Amino acid sequence: MATALDSIAEIEHELAHARLDDRGEPYQRTSVMTHVAWVPEAWVEAAEDVLSGLAERHPSRTIVLFPQPDAQDGIDGSVEVDCFPQGEGRKVCTETIRVRLGGARAAAAASVVQPLLLPDLPVFMRWRGLPPFEERSFEELAGVVDRLIVDSTEWPGLPEPYSSLAGFFDHVAVSDIAWARTSRWRAQLASLWPGIADLRRIKVTGTEAQACLLAGWLRSRLARQVDLEHEPSDRLAGVEVDGEPTPFPPGDPPHPSDLLSDELERFTRDPIYEDAARAAV
Repeated sequence: MATALDSIAEIEHELAHARLDDRGEPYQRTSVMTHVAWVPEAWVEAAEDVLSGLAERHPSRTIVLFPQPDAQDGIDGSVEVDCFPQGEGRKVCTETIRVRLGGARAAAAASVVQPLLLPDLPVFMRWRGLPPFEERSFEELAGVVDRLIVDSTEWPGLPEPYSSLAGFFDHVAVSDIAWARTSRWRAQLASLWPGIADLRRIKVTGTEAQACLLAGWLRSRLARQVDLEHEPSDRLAGVEVDGEPTPFPPGDPPHPSDLLSDELERFTRDPIYEDAARAAV
């Protein structure tokens, strides 16, 4: 059973103990990254569901941060190590560190994360909800990771937040799961070229983020204004160009764990997404 830990030193000590096998020997570390997840209370259930689907595919040290700014100052951590057999006596093991950040510690999360990062491995951070782009605490966390993964579907007030996100493009590589969900439709629209070269208006039945990003993508590729009409839906169900429905793309929408898994395999900036996000505003 996980033990409550109230300091970084205790977390590191418990982690070292949890890495011992039945003979008291440390297992061979198989982590390929450090995965940080910022999970406010409203996103806890959804985040845990996604993380459970990643363990075997991406052996990592996962640091899950639960900010509780209204709680008493301090941290409350727990450690879990899960191993999965890979045949011929081999195992892949993942380390999960869950840390509740109370009071002022929620504004100083980078100081909690840095001592727990695995050396010489990439660091990915999944941020649930709208990041506080103007706050120093967010800037500090973004400064210690190699890739920031967001889902702008979770953001209110679109498309304006894309302007704030764009301010970080030169400082950290950014992935947007909402953008990934448009991939099949972008390929479908691209297949209509050059018939859509002169399009002036797009109607998107989907989430607001999907609508904004598809319109931004077309504006950035065509280098001119494309008007957007949005019909709300919880999934991307249809696209019309200048009043004409486009064929539905083949394939099924990916599972949330698959979307995050794909983003954890990207290590460079995505200039096409960056252009689309800027043009979405």
